[in-house]
Amino acid sequence: MAGVNKVILVGNVGQEPKANTTSNGGTVVNLSLATSENWKDKNTGESQENTEWHRVVFFNKLADIAKQYVNKGSKLYVEGKLQTRSWDQDGETKYATEIVAREMQMLDSKGGASAPAKKGVKVDLPFAD
Repeated sequence: MAGVNKVILVGNVGQEPKANTTSNGGTVVNLSLATSENWKDKNTGESQENTEWHRVVFFNKLADIAKQYVNKGSKLYVEGKLQTRSWDQDGETKYATEIVAREMQMLDSKGGASAPAKKGVKVDLPFAD
């Protein structure tokens, strides 16, 4: 049986996305996405929160759209796959695990942080690489 490598995140962009051009002229956008969970501590009754940060990378057409419309604070739905890459830095092997996005939907409501949401336009991007 084949395995499944699927990640679904709903969260907020933590900093302005970083866009670059690949050697073959394609676009790549990297951003950090925060997901948070809230709960009430059973012992103290106090509200608790845990925020997890995720590296997300967009390629080609999806990257072009992210570059144009996604900003710090944008609320996104991202669907993709988990990928670990490695490289050599000063003789030491470094690793990074990130989500390679296949789909994105902007979730900001009217008046939110993203340009399409301010204009009342819903952006749904069902295409992959």
